[in-house]
Amino acid sequence: MDFTSPPLSLKDNGFNMATPDPLGTSKDEMERLEGELKKWKERVEKAEKAKADLFLCKLSADEECVKAEEELIKLKDFQEKQHKNIITSRDTYERELHVLIEENAELKREIEKLKEDLAKCSSGLSRDGLIKKQVAEMKMKFSHMEEMKNDYADMNTHCVFGVTTKLPFRLNQNQALLTFEDEEVAQRLIKMGKHAVNLDSKIADVRVKPFTLEMGVKFELHVTISGKKINVSEVPELSIPEDWMRDKLELNFYKSEQGAREVENVNYDKQSRTAVITFLRPGAANGLARCTKYPFFVNGRCYRLSVSPNTDVHLEKFQLYCGISKKTILLKRIEETEDDEESVQDMIEIYFQKPSNSGGEIEKIKYVSKGVTWVWFEEDT
Repeated sequence: MDFTSPPLSLKDNGFNMATPDPLGTSKDEMERLEGELKKWKERVEKAEKAKADLFLCKLSADEECVKAEEELIKLKDFQEKQHKNIITSRDTYERELHVLIEENAELKREIEKLKEDLAKCSSGLSRDGLIKKQVAEMKMKFSHMEEMKNDYADMNTHCVFGVTTKLPFRLNQNQALLTFEDEEVAQRLIKMGKHAVNLDSKIADVRVKPFTLEMGVKFELHVTISGKKINVSEVPELSIPEDWMRDKLELNFYKSEQGAREVENVNYDKQSRTAVITFLRPGAANGLARCTKYPFFVNGRCYRLSVSPNTDVHLEKFQLYCGISKKTILLKRIEETEDDEESVQDMIEIYFQKPSNSGGEIEKIKYVSKGVTWVWFEEDT
């Protein structure tokens, strides 16, 4: 180490420090240095104490932060639970409101239907006391051939058909109809009123209600097929007077392939291109009525006329009747499930077939999960 060079001064925080003199230090200088050292020790102690205080404050702050985070997590969990409860309550209220809206709509529909039925009954009563009712297309049951009165051979064909209309019933969404073999089973279930039906691990409180059918009608349809008249249609449009066309039709059917048939009258309608041919001799129309197409020669051309029997139809023994199905029950408020319509119908059928559920053998069942359908009831024969 080189001690020959002059000492360098040190500066720190405003204090000047000089290197000790190698040749000796005075007493005053030593005291001054001891004072400086004491001050530095005090400063170090204060810094250490401040450091310890800061460390304690940091620990306390960390603990407060941990507590705050825990409180925040609890608050978030509470908010999530509250949110879930609100959603669950809202869904429950919405379902209940939806059920009430559906029931209200169903009641409105029933009211409107009753109003329509009342209007139909009111409009069906004509001034002369006759009842008018629209009847859907149906198959008629042939009853018998009607005998001729006074043994007069008019060569007409008289037929009688018996007609009984089916009774309609409107089956709405989430409803079912069950028809049992035994009437007592249906009546017993109706008296019970409410049933808890297991629909694929979901219990549905199903209501069993009686129901009423619309009014039906019965009548006899008397049909007389004329042996003297035939109906002709698809008469060609020709630029000739109506009298000429009437004469040509008369001449055409007089000179038929089956022989001469004297024509008594021709009723021709140019606008509808139809005519009614009346022969003089009874039974003359029987052979022509079997021909759906008949040749018509005019002005050197051949046209094909449509020929059909001339019939007279009237009703007799018209009766109104009310249908009641004592073996059938109506199920309402069947809750919707994820299963298809056929599976739900099978589960309903299985439940009401069990004697333990006061059920019995089922003849027919119809369940509607969506929309509306019409079910038709026939009179027991």
